[in-house]
Amino acid sequence: MLLKKHNQTIKLIAIFILFILTPNSTFAFHNIENDTIEFNQYKGIVIDGKTKKSLVFATLTVDKTNISTITNSQGKFLLKVPKIYSKNNVTVSFLGYTSQVIKLSDLNPTKNTIRLETFIEELEEVQIAIKDAEALIKEVLKRKGDNYFTDHTKMTAFYRETIKKRNTYISLSEAVVEINKQPYTSGRSDFVKLYKSRKSTDYRKIDTLTLKLRGGPHTSLHLDIMKNPTLLFTEDMIGNYNFRFENSTKIDNKPIYVLKFTQRVKTSEPRFYGKLYIDANSFALVTAVFDLNITDQKKAAQFFILKKPRQAEVLPIKAEYRVDYRVKDGKWFYGYSRVDLGFKIDWDKRWFNSIYYSTIEMAITDWKVNENKDLFKFKERLKKSVIMSDEASGFADPEFWGEFNVIEPEKPIESAIKKIQRQLKRIN
Repeated sequence: MLLKKHNQTIKLIAIFILFILTPNSTFAFHNIENDTIEFNQYKGIVIDGKTKKSLVFATLTVDKTNISTITNSQGKFLLKVPKIYSKNNVTVSFLGYTSQVIKLSDLNPTKNTIRLETFIEELEEVQIAIKDAEALIKEVLKRKGDNYFTDHTKMTAFYRETIKKRNTYISLSEAVVEINKQPYTSGRSDFVKLYKSRKSTDYRKIDTLTLKLRGGPHTSLHLDIMKNPTLLFTEDMIGNYNFRFENSTKIDNKPIYVLKFTQRVKTSEPRFYGKLYIDANSFALVTAVFDLNITDQKKAAQFFILKKPRQAEVLPIKAEYRVDYRVKDGKWFYGYSRVDLGFKIDWDKRWFNSIYYSTIEMAITDWKVNENKDLFKFKERLKKSVIMSDEASGFADPEFWGEFNVIEPEKPIESAIKKIQRQLKRIN
């Protein structure tokens, strides 16, 4: 029964839908009123102070607020802050680096370069109090009620999913969503409400094959493994993995255990392998980076493929996951997650195969305690089976997102957006 639940959870975070559509090159376009709340916008990049290498998934949090954002895969960020907080500071943090506190008044609207430095002391000097790696995992699970939010909260998040055919973007969906986040001690699922969304799909580049992701923002929320432990570890599932310590590190000047885990040979079902980053003082999980074992591609494909063309075999070639937690007043909560998937499609009567890649990511950009424990009305809730590329309302003007924080688009995506906007101008 536990294995069945584990497999169902994997499907919830990774399921893929493939089916034939008639080629269609039209784009939806909806005019939406611009937001009017006054805010300041800051753009820039976070880099290693010595190597100048960009720092991917660094967190920026506005002090004395719950406003935050994250850098993209090029280390770039876009931060929007209401003007009433213009005198506040922003804390920039990254695993293994000394956090930097910067006055918002010292930032420019564009072209900011923030340099973080690695810790001066040797990371190996962080003392390991618990010598048994497996015992550490059990302690993480045991202290969930102490370490993570026990309040009902309302969160605002930015969600993006993309599909590429080899190196060309062919589909993009983005959304601002609201989340009824349930306490970590509750077995009740989180609820999602779609606030704003936009999309574009160029079917002319998909060879009449459309890949669609089921789950939307729910896919990202299922990666909250402290809320959904059956994805990776419950006490009954720990025996499926081998654990060992790696060199420790720090974040926000706090020691962090680094735990590597791999699937034991005796387990035949595809499972995960990766690293866990655990706060050495509280035993809270801070970050998890892991992959699904796809050595047996055909067996692993069962977790992803809901429907496919009869004349094609679809095999996963990449399944990578990441989840980050943030802390406020000693309590941790889900802050960011990302899924990177890759598929090879072998056609029966074609010389060449097709390679598709998809990325799904969501970042919490603001939150507040839901004191009244209000829940979204049933008709407002986004279904767990939702397909965002169908649900979204079309690409809108540049001011569509107003004051909402988003993840800065990568350069290829930005180019695709500009191209789409030029097409929309011609259509209209």
